[in-house]
Amino acid sequence: MSDAPISVSDRAHAARSSMLFLLILRVVFALVLIAVGWNLASEERLLSKQLSDHRDLIMLAFAGTALIVIAMDVFMPRKSLSAISGLFFGLVVGMVVAYGLSLVIDLLAEANAGAIDMDNPGSVSVVSAIKLALGVVCCYMAVSFIMQTKDDVRFVIPYVEFTKQTKGSRPMVLDTSAIVDGRIADIADTKIFDAEMIVPRFVLQELQTIADSNDKLKRIRGRRGLDMLNKLQTNEKVDIRILEVKPERSAPDAGVDEMLVDLAQQLDGKVVTNDFNLNKVAQLRGVVVININDLASALKPVVLPGEGMAIKIVKPGEESGQGIGYLDDGTMVVVEGGRERIGDTVQLGVTSVLQTSAGRMIFGRLDGSPERRNA
Repeated sequence: MSDAPISVSDRAHAARSSMLFLLILRVVFALVLIAVGWNLASEERLLSKQLSDHRDLIMLAFAGTALIVIAMDVFMPRKSLSAISGLFFGLVVGMVVAYGLSLVIDLLAEANAGAIDMDNPGSVSVVSAIKLALGVVCCYMAVSFIMQTKDDVRFVIPYVEFTKQTKGSRPMVLDTSAIVDGRIADIADTKIFDAEMIVPRFVLQELQTIADSNDKLKRIRGRRGLDMLNKLQTNEKVDIRILEVKPERSAPDAGVDEMLVDLAQQLDGKVVTNDFNLNKVAQLRGVVVININDLASALKPVVLPGEGMAIKIVKPGEESGQGIGYLDDGTMVVVEGGRERIGDTVQLGVTSVLQTSAGRMIFGRLDGSPERRNA
């Protein structure tokens, strides 16, 4: 039995459920930590005489610790599994190195037993302090080194990977215009995209705002965008994800386009858009842009003079005897001698191809008809 596709509304419900679970978890954590402090403050055997006179301070200390930990969790700008993996791996390496160095220090202390009185508690404390300091230094250096070079660790240790495995090398961040356009869904059916598609939460909110607009045209465009997004989510050939995180470097009052470019830089991804202005801004900031219009223009079929094609003539041309037809991509075809064949699909031979700023035009004549000559 195959898994059912997850819609946009299902993802929003899952996000709300996750936030509710985190809220409950934080409340339970705070209550448990306060309970531990209360238990410690009420235990006569564990408290010295000095501490027994400050039971309220013990309770406040535990409650404050709970609030500080929760505040660090809430206000941490971005949580990353790769950071946790790097921290853990760095601590392990640092402790192993520190343990090795502590053995060396013990050997040096034994070798210099005459100069160091190991029976003196002060000397033992000095050696222990040196071991502790070396342990802290080793752990810090290892964690710092791993966090700064975690992208290269996979080459040293082939089975260690600190980055999330996704299809392709660089994710594609979808703009509202590309989703509303709809052609991205058809292109995805061809399996040409092997990278993960990212739809930021602020883009989804913009689509919902457009879909709820009082303007009929905007409302139609917004609903079409939501339909295209659901179509992409139900397509098994596409790896698509709704990203809840706001870009780290974006200002609080940043617009959608600015946040989109910031997010693409943060993820080292590409922006997929039809917006001309966003295209230029992204290029100025060094972000790779995939423009659907440019892609469609590049994929237009190449027609050379002398080739044949079938075209349906739909209307008369400007000059006498001409008929006009269109290819599937909208390219105009001018057919000499085709005025009398309006409504018919005819075979013609291509005589020339003209590329203008408005697009491409193909000129041809019906097979078997005489070539038109200028007087």
